Amino acid sequence: MSQSNPSKAVFTSCKGLYFGALALNIAARDPDTMKKRAKLYVIATLGIAFLTSFGEGIAQDSSVSRASYKILPGDVLQVSVWKEPDLQLELLVRPDNAVSFPLAGEISTHNRSVSDLQAELTRRLARYIADPVVTVSVKEVLGNKVYVIGQVKEPGAFVVNPQVDVLQALAMAGGATPFADLDNIRILRRKNSIQTALSFDYKDVIRGRDLSQNVMLESGDVVVVP
Repeated sequence: MSQSNPSKAVFTSCKGLYFGALALNIAARDPDTMKKRAKLYVIATLGIAFLTSFGEGIAQDSSVSRASYKILPGDVLQVSVWKEPDLQLELLVRPDNAVSFPLAGEISTHNRSVSDLQAELTRRLARYIADPVVTVSVKEVLGNKVYVIGQVKEPGAFVVNPQVDVLQALAMAGGATPFADLDNIRILRRKNSIQTALSFDYKDVIRGRDLSQNVMLESGDVVVVP
């Protein structure tokens, strides 16, 4: 069953109201009034078209983002196989980056997106079920965490969905304390057992200088505010 689009419904209603008002007043014969109404009609039509396409673009971007999200340990997945009641399950991604599913066995989720896992489940279940229709979604994003420590008001671990940048992470931690050294913030990032430190000068960024420092944080990143 297709789902209705709330944005389209709102825009359609606005269009209907506009045409209704236009029809009720169509009897008016004043030339200046009619010219003004014609201009309003053109503006309203263009506005509706723009907002509709803008809303659809946002929805498409959101859909792409969900499909490409990389699964992490601690995430809770919802898996459904159409017409198979026994194969409607919630899966907790284990610390070893893997899940278990009936008939499919053990499946690694390391560096896999939601769509990747869905395709792999479909391939494995096809051995036992004719043309399986598999749906995988992320019910809870619990594995995608970043950490903010040091001179912030509320240090700790924060679940992010799907990503935040350094400034956003600092805001989640309540902002810096009066004693923070805002010129020497560091982002510690570990990849393949190798840890690197990225520099972040808060004062430069809020003045619009060297905005490349305000990187998108990755799962496991530690923001250190000295």
